[in-house]
Amino acid sequence: MNPRELLQKMFAAAVEAAQPAHCIPRFLPAAPGGRLVVIGAGKASAAMAKAVEDHWPGELSGLVVTRYGYNAPCRRIEIVEAAHPVPDAAGLAAAGRLLQTVAGLTADDLVLCLISGGGSALLPLPLPGLTLDDEQAVSRALLKSGATISEMNCVRRHLSAIKGGRLAAACHPARVLNLLISDVPGDNPIDIASGPTVADPTTCADALAIIRRHGIVVPPPVLDILQGGGGESVKPGDTRLAGVETRLIATPQLALEAAAAAAREAGLPAYILGDAIEGEARDVGKAFAGIALQVANRGQPFSRPCVLLSGGETTVTVRGQGRGGRNVEFLLALGIALDGQANVHALAGDTDGVDGLEETAGAYLAPDSLARAWALGLNPRESLDNNDGHGFFGALGDSIVTGPTLTNVNDFRAILVTDGIAARDASVDAGRLANR
Repeated sequence: MNPRELLQKMFAAAVEAAQPAHCIPRFLPAAPGGRLVVIGAGKASAAMAKAVEDHWPGELSGLVVTRYGYNAPCRRIEIVEAAHPVPDAAGLAAAGRLLQTVAGLTADDLVLCLISGGGSALLPLPLPGLTLDDEQAVSRALLKSGATISEMNCVRRHLSAIKGGRLAAACHPARVLNLLISDVPGDNPIDIASGPTVADPTTCADALAIIRRHGIVVPPPVLDILQGGGGESVKPGDTRLAGVETRLIATPQLALEAAAAAAREAGLPAYILGDAIEGEARDVGKAFAGIALQVANRGQPFSRPCVLLSGGETTVTVRGQGRGGRNVEFLLALGIALDGQANVHALAGDTDGVDGLEETAGAYLAPDSLARAWALGLNPRESLDNNDGHGFFGALGDSIVTGPTLTNVNDFRAILVTDGIAARDASVDAGRLANR
């Protein structure tokens, strides 16, 4: 098996391990005395709903919202599609309908809430005084700011009439069982889809501090809401959330362990360096290159051959006009720092199949990637400065396109250090000189 095939096999194993069809059945509850109502939001929510239908013997009904193209065939649970990562009118209508779906329930009823990454954008419901345009403007600004996912979702929770525990409060007095697929570093439920059905300890002041820290320009009504405290979410101890139970059914760590198992099956030791890596994607790429070079040249801290795995969610502060995403930005920075190291290969991709705004999961980096780029007239550092990772790897034919994976456990990164001569590819220098 060649390096690219092996890395893609590990990526596929990570995605497969987090499929709702595998994860949902063992977490299904006993039948309630009253109704079972299924609600949800996220890129995996439709597949989660289908898994519930396939394994639930009794009556049920419900509504979930997923990203365009991420539908799954359900008979009794209605699936609505909306936009991600910037919300749209379809998501706005769906959020309102979710609140209607859980209105008037009793203490005998059970709400099964299926939440996965992407739900923040899919459930836009502005607080009074705000509009969908305001939410869209804030989303665009956050995505370009370099804010972490936890920071972005803190802001979103305090501008929403459905996030930050408000959907759970609307379910009261019914019991709520949350089944969550985590796409966030640390797996904190308040950050998964901005926590629509869990209590939120953060405040408007926290959200305002994030906006100021990153220099984010937001519409004046947004500042008014946050400065006046009008966007406070549902806090821990609220009696309306007393009947809420939360279970994580799939996480980045689960996916990385599946990838490690695939590597071991191929005869290679695999080491998980972390499932919650954050920071600027280009900085993380440079740091990981240092680790890979130490392995390749010194046999430390691991002997080669081996695979270095990591997950989490890096950030990109957008300064250029290219077609970027955090995984390809990581990979391009990694490649520049490796500088043609002969025995290091890598793959980085988003497990939902979408890196940034592109319908591309990520890319593959080979030892000769920089040399091939120079031969095509591409300057790798200029591509990085322009946030054009997708343009760069697309030109090389090294993009990884999966289509909708119907799950989402965040970023996947694998660096394969093979055995053999650890030396920099001299063709990189030749290409660089020829294209100056």
